Formats: sequence, C-alpha cells, structure tokens
Amino acid sequence: MRKIFCFFFMAMAVAGYSQKSPGQKLWYDKPSGKTWENALPVGNGRLGGMVYGNVANEIIQLNEHTLWSGGPNRNDNPDALAALPQIRQLIFEGKQKEAEKLANKAIISKKSHGQMFQPLGELHLDFPGHEKYDNYYRELDIERAVAKTTYQVEGVNFTREVIASFPDRVIVIRLTADKPGKLTFSASYTSQHTNKEVKATAAKDLTIVGFTSDHEGIKSAVRFKGITRIKTEGGSIMAGDTALQVKGANSATIYVSIATNFKNYQDVSGDENALAASYLNKAFAKSYTAILAPHVAAYQKYFKRVKFDLGKTDQGNLPTDERLKNFRNVNDPELVTLYYQYGRYLLISSSQPGGQPANLQGIWNNKMRPPWDSKYTININAQMNYWPAERANLSELHEPFLKMVEELSQTGKETAKSMYGARGWMAHHNTDIWRTTGAVDGAFWGMWIAGGGWTSQHLWHRYLYQGDKTYLEKVYPILKGAATFYADFLVEHPKYHWLVVNPGSSPENAPAAHEGSSLDAGTTMDNQIAFDVFTSTIRAAEILKKDPAFTDSLRQMRKRLPPMHVGQHGQLQEWLDDVDDPNDRHRHVSHLYGLFPSDQISPYRTPELFSAARTTLTHRGDVSTGWSMGWKVNWWARLQDGNHAFTLIKNQLSPLGTTKDGGGTYNNLFDAHPPFQIDGNFGCTSGINEMLMQSADGAVHLLPALPDVWQAGNIGGILAQGGFEVVDMQWKEGKLTKVEVKSKLGGNLRLRVPNPLKAADGKSVKNVSGSNPNPFYYTEQVAGAVLSPKADLSPVNIAQTFLYDVPTQSGKVYVFVAQ
Repeated sequence: MRKIFCFFFMAMAVAGYSQKSPGQKLWYDKPSGKTWENALPVGNGRLGGMVYGNVANEIIQLNEHTLWSGGPNRNDNPDALAALPQIRQLIFEGKQKEAEKLANKAIISKKSHGQMFQPLGELHLDFPGHEKYDNYYRELDIERAVAKTTYQVEGVNFTREVIASFPDRVIVIRLTADKPGKLTFSASYTSQHTNKEVKATAAKDLTIVGFTSDHEGIKSAVRFKGITRIKTEGGSIMAGDTALQVKGANSATIYVSIATNFKNYQDVSGDENALAASYLNKAFAKSYTAILAPHVAAYQKYFKRVKFDLGKTDQGNLPTDERLKNFRNVNDPELVTLYYQYGRYLLISSSQPGGQPANLQGIWNNKMRPPWDSKYTININAQMNYWPAERANLSELHEPFLKMVEELSQTGKETAKSMYGARGWMAHHNTDIWRTTGAVDGAFWGMWIAGGGWTSQHLWHRYLYQGDKTYLEKVYPILKGAATFYADFLVEHPKYHWLVVNPGSSPENAPAAHEGSSLDAGTTMDNQIAFDVFTSTIRAAEILKKDPAFTDSLRQMRKRLPPMHVGQHGQLQEWLDDVDDPNDRHRHVSHLYGLFPSDQISPYRTPELFSAARTTLTHRGDVSTGWSMGWKVNWWARLQDGNHAFTLIKNQLSPLGTTKDGGGTYNNLFDAHPPFQIDGNFGCTSGINEMLMQSADGAVHLLPALPDVWQAGNIGGILAQGGFEVVDMQWKEGKLTKVEVKSKLGGNLRLRVPNPLKAADGKSVKNVSGSNPNPFYYTEQVAGAVLSPKADLSPVNIAQTFLYDVPTQSGKVYVFVAQ
C-alpha cells in the first residue's frame, strides 16, 4: 500500500510539473469571468472560438469567417471626377481645409462606409454544482493548438479540451471526469442577432439560424446556420426547447459546425444548411482522438517550422498574466519567445488558404458593432497582419490576403475609372468582405489613394521570398494595374514640377500649417509607395520579358517623383513642405514606410535619410497605441538599435494602463490598441524576426539588432528573400557561433554578420563589397535627399559587420562557424 501511495504522489508531482511547465503555453490559475480579453482563442481559419474557462458557466464565443453584415455592394461616389480638378487646385493653392470640405461632399461615399464582421453568438455549458471548485488551471498550448481547463469538484477531477479542427472544419469540445457518471451539464446558445431562431431538434441537435445585420442602407444577404451535437459515453441526452441536457455521463464530446451562404464577394448563393450539416456529419462520425491527432498534425505542419530559444528564468513558472505584469522589471526571455510564437499561432488560426484574410481582430470578435467594424484597414493594419507570413515561414497563410488583393484589383477598376478617370485599379483606406474600394469615414481619413498600391506590394514580396515565376506571371496584371493607376493619377506640381499624388495624405495625420487638414500633394508616404509600385512593376516585367514600352514610361515617371526631404529639425519630412512638429506624437509615422516595410532607406546606401528617419522616430516617442508600438519594433530593428527595439517590446508586453495614453497587452496576450486589434501581435512578431535577421538591404543580415539582454540564443526556420532559409542560427555573448542556411533556389548567398565566420569544413569565405549579384537582392537607388540648410544630421552609428558571398546550389545546406 505504501508503494502504491508513493507511486501515486510521484505521478501527481510529475503531472503537476508537466501541466504547469510553461513551454509553448499560455496558462492561468483563474477563469476569465466575464472578461472577453481573458478568454483564450482557438481557430482554424474558418471558425474562431474564445474559450473562457469558467467552471460552472463555461462560455465558448463563436465566430465564422464569412459572417458579415450586408451583402454585395459598391460605395463609389459618382461626384468625385467632376470635383477632382477643383480639389487639386485648392491644395496647390495651400487651401487644404477647403479642399477637404469639398472632398467630404464629392469623394467620400454617400453609401455604405463598410460592413461589419459579426459574431454568431456564444455556446453556454452550464454545470450544476460546480460553483465551488479546487485546483483550477487553464492553458492554451500553442504547440498543439489545444485549449484546456482542469479543476476538481468534491474529489472528482474534470478536464475540458477545445480545438478548432483544421481538417474537419468544426470546433470540438471534449469533457471528461475521472469518476464514472459525474458529468452533468446543459448546452445552449445565446446570440445578439435580432433576426435568428434557436431551437433543440428532435434529433437532439442544438441549432441557430438567422440573418446578419442590415447596415448603412445595405440589406443583409448573409444567412448563417450553427449546429451543436453531443456524443456521450454513458449517461443520457435530452432535448428541451432551446437547450440540450446531459446527465450522468462518464465523458462527452461536443461538435460545433457553422456555415453561411457566402461563396465570394459577389455571390451569396451557397446553402448554409447543407454546408453546416456536411461538416458536422463527417466530424461526428469520428471520436475525439480521431479528430485530435490529424488536427495537431495539420497545425504543426506550419507551427513547427520555426524553433526559437532565448533561455529560461524562474519567471517562466508563473501564470502568464503575472509574467505580463512583471515583464518590464524582470528578465523573462521566454515570454518573448512565447509572444513571438503566439503571433505565428494567431496567424495560423485566423488565416488559412481558401478562407478570408485575418481582419482587424483576426477571426475573433464578440461585438455586433465592433470597433472600426472589425474590417480591413489598408493604410497599415491589414498589411501588418501579414508581415510575419513570409519572414516567419508561414507563406501559405499569406494566400487569403493575396486573394483579397486580387479581388480588389477587380472591384477597384470601377473606382479608378468612375471617381478619378484613371485606368488600372485602386483602393482607398478601407475594405471589407464585399471588397468595396470607395472612400469612407470622412476625407481626413479616407482621402488616401494608396490602398491598392501598398497591398499590391505583398504580391511582389511573395515572389521575392518564394521565387516562383509562374506565380509572378499570374499576379503581374495586378502589379501592372496598380502602376497604371498611378501613371494616370499623378499630376505635375506647379511649384516644384515633380509628379505628385494630389489629393493624397499622410494617413490620419495633419500639420498645424494646413489648418488641421490631412489633405496635401506629394506627401512622403505617397511618393514612397508610388516609387515601390513603379519599381516592382518594372522589375516583374523585366523578369517576365513583358511590356518594354510601358516599363520605359514608368522609369521616366519614377525619375520625376519627389525625392525624400530632410527638414530643419534633422527629421525626415512627412510632407513636401518643412512643417513637421518635433513634438508630434501621432501614432501613425507613415513617412517611415520607406524604412519598413520598404527598403528605400538604408544605412549603407542612404545614410542621410537613415539618420533623418532615426530623428523622426525619436521625435515621435515610444508611447503609442499597441499596433503602433508593433511597427516601431520593426523600425528600430531596421535602425539596428536592438536595445531601443526591446524597449518597445517591453512597452507592448505591459498590461493595458501601464503607460499613460498608450496601448499594451491584455491578459490573453492580445494586443491592446486599445481596444483589441490583432495587428499589434503580428507587427511585434515581425519586429522580433527583424531584430534577428533581415534580408531587405542587399544581404541576409544576421543579428542586425540584437539587444544586450539576448546575449545567447538560437532560432531556426526563418526565411530570407531569394529562397534562403536560416535553418539554424546560434549565438553566445552577442556573437554568432554557428549558422546553417538552406538554399531553395540556388544563387549567391550574401551574408552580413557581426563577427567573422568560416565554412564549417574549415574553408575560408571571401570578404566582398559592391552590389549583390543575386537578382532577388537588387535594390533600386532612390534619388538623393533634399537637405534643409538648417538640418543638423547626426552621424550614422552602427556596428561593424562582415560581408561574405557564397555561391549556392538549390537544395543544399551551407554551414558556417565562428572564426
């Protein structure tokens, strides 16, 4: 008997340790209560669930990726074209406020300003007698994509697991008790939809059917169907009017299927009833174990590509919310790696091939009227969602966003033609599931024409990472269409004679000199995006041997774009006029687009602009909204200042309210704008990647922005342009000790490194200079900066690096070690 007890307690000790061993887990010692931002997200790119982990009254809040308000619609303003010459003239005359007033009347949509991503509702599981409990624990295992809750009531140990199955397209909840007959609960739906019906059928299905909301004059065309079905081992299932009741079971598996009639942005002829039933019937025939194993395998196909370790401390033994509170003041490198991998988890869970792109909240939203409609804000936020896609080795998950860009290139043709008299295609600063491209929200925000230009660059970047010419051939018309719009829309500035975007803006910001109006001609971001659109189209056409006359015209126009300006404060000017305020703390720093995600600003090629960008970022300060801090991590990484980048990570990984007037992070590690916006999560994941490896400036730059606190670590599986994968990178005392790079496409591998390396076989590698002969690393030289005579530029101060060229063959791995 003594041996049995000894074995039991040893087993419990091991179970307790392994249960709370942090690893790749978010874990907590208390339920979410009523706070949505405490709940843990599961998703499969089609369905999203927020698992509260409440004991007596469990809640699984439910989303489906096509469950949006409204229906197919357009929101162009037909008055725009006639008013365009007057708006341009007013801006050229310095009457931006008058131009803004006219744009509000003639350009901003008089129809819908975008539809809303809406929740289905909530699945409630009520457990009578579970109000008092012990040994509570809940976790989200991001290595397996499983949410788990355990607790004890009257000596019985209860366990719940929740997954959003990737192969089976259902949410599955597994409930077990370690004593027979102890599982009793009811299942019911709640929903905020007004046009809905909830019932339990004679077949013991719990169903919810209905329509989404009408919104801003657009009648709902989206029907939804949710079905919940329960399978028990032992006990009984009874159906009431609107609930299912399970009594005395040993265990239960709950299957949840949701579908809509949405087929694509112009077709809602699907059969939501048949779809929901089909997914459910196929899954219900399988046991939980038979669903779990393929789910984990499908998830780990993506997740396990990247390994990342910065070391461990005792902080890792604390619940995640306590670690978050402590992070600013302690050493917890494992929380950084967890947060990085959590960003990858969220992208895998909210963006899958064939589904909708991750929106402003990914695929998780509990509000009928969510902030900013939880749609796609394409003046930064939607793009930021996909910054980790290529870098963090999740390229396939880029597909929903790239598909949306393809669809915008269709709907945006009419907007370009009817509103601006231009060929090609364009989009303003917002879109939704219906791929609307009109200007919304008011001219201050919506009079920005670069949504198409910026999003099109994701197609080009996909090619730079993957090197697929067949893909480039497919997307070339989209790149060409974006460039064609700019070719038609640009006009000559009467004072400077450059070709400028007018009307344009630097998103959501306005200088005092323009009477608080955001409208202007030739803003720096507009110029930078036009430069990238022309350059990527020219290069794609050269690779594909297409359109020589067209690309020659683009080259001539590119020469006439305004150069970047360094103003009187040593700053990179946001506008053509030197009107920046060094005390401006605005969350958007759009004129640093040229530093990141673009590659126009470089310490090696454009040192004056590099210095000016640093001054601008210093002026703007660190405190900002959550997503803005995410962007700033990337900028400080490009500025090769790892310690400052880490300061931003500390600010972001702080509970909301820690910094006055700033964002932060919720207990479930969701980014806090506030409110929740998922872009900050993705932006910071991208930024951490950029701190460790960059490939935008002519070389694969390893450890470009390593902070002092990350003196040792390793990462493997991240991608560089040109088809290179850093299979393994190890460092100690801030210096590389071993690097393995796999070449998928062959070609020259140029490494930029902080300390001398040699080939692992002992052969020396050649120091080089000049341009990289690998065409994937070609960088177009921008025009020289225009410097204010008052500008006092600080010298560029970056660490010494060593530059090596290594010829590679496709499929081979190249290993380097420290000299």
